Amino acid sequence: MKSACKILSLALALVFCLGCFAACGGTDDKTILIGGSGPLTGANSQYGDAVLKGAQIAVEEINAAGGYAGYTFKLQMIQDDCGAVEAENAYNQLFDLGMKVSIGSVTSGSAKAFATAAKDDGIFCLTPSASADDVIAVGNHSFRVCFGDPQQGVIAADELVTEKGFAKIGVIYDTSDTYSTGLYQAFEERMTELEKVKGTDYVVYTFTSENNTDFTQQVTELKNFGCDAIFLPIYYGEAALIAKSAATHPELKDVPVLGCDGLDGIAGQLDSSVTAEVRYITPFDINSTEANVAAFVAAYRDKYGKDPNQFAADAYDAVKILYEAMKAGEVDPAAAASEICSALAEVLTGGTFKYSGLTGDNMTWTEGGSVEKEAKIVKVQ
Repeated sequence: MKSACKILSLALALVFCLGCFAACGGTDDKTILIGGSGPLTGANSQYGDAVLKGAQIAVEEINAAGGYAGYTFKLQMIQDDCGAVEAENAYNQLFDLGMKVSIGSVTSGSAKAFATAAKDDGIFCLTPSASADDVIAVGNHSFRVCFGDPQQGVIAADELVTEKGFAKIGVIYDTSDTYSTGLYQAFEERMTELEKVKGTDYVVYTFTSENNTDFTQQVTELKNFGCDAIFLPIYYGEAALIAKSAATHPELKDVPVLGCDGLDGIAGQLDSSVTAEVRYITPFDINSTEANVAAFVAAYRDKYGKDPNQFAADAYDAVKILYEAMKAGEVDPAAAASEICSALAEVLTGGTFKYSGLTGDNMTWTEGGSVEKEAKIVKVQ
């Protein structure tokens, strides 16, 4: 039984999607609707827009090749402003529109709400980009394509201490953000282990979403500490401000910066004042010479007139994984969404399914929904 909220959501969805249905003629019984939500406008729209665009290219490629079992795929994403309530409302709208499978939501807070709403209905969720562990902990219907926060936090600590041998590391993170705090907590846990062996010292400074435009105080503290590396487990907007602030201090001007996948997009925010090396952890390297990556980058540029980021690549892979898992499990597209969900979960965790795509080769999934794949650390050009 669906709530009054879902009835209201349907009315809102019909208004929201009217233009789309007028253009494409609506859905029919030979369409597999893939639903998702994300920040499609506003401050974080780079992420949601990239997911939408990357996933759409995958859908078009699948349909051009004949679709699946006589069915074509249709993608529908709804704005959620990175909010939990908005994501739940978006889920309700998509459910009432006939969503069969989902790429969940883009950011961690909204993705948890989306996956929670999907649990009772048995809708399979494969988020391209929500990295917090509690997103996939919601249930055995929730999986991800991106690295989890703990994975990246450990990789960062190992890179800075074990691989690069830095002795004094400065950290700045956002205590009001689930993504940032998750990364930092995993980093801190790994650093505690490494300190006993390597003797590395590090200091931590914080901020919140209410004071994320002026980092003078935090950067001054890093200068006074005398750090030889800076770790920023945050998003690219704040990271760019910190890098530019650090560049004003001779003591920090050449201190290298390391971030996680949230720094994808920072290149467009930096200026010539930043001469320090800036790197970030990512599963996707736009400069890769691999044929599939080059083809995707070319298709994205041709269709949208700009470069794809990691979020676009993860979304492309998410749709292709859904498609390949359906084929591997011989999933009946006419089956109920809950039956499709069970079949896909069984395929991904059965021990034999592997997927090689833009963001990794031979990807596999754990029972808990986490992906296993190799990380890359790329330098901002």
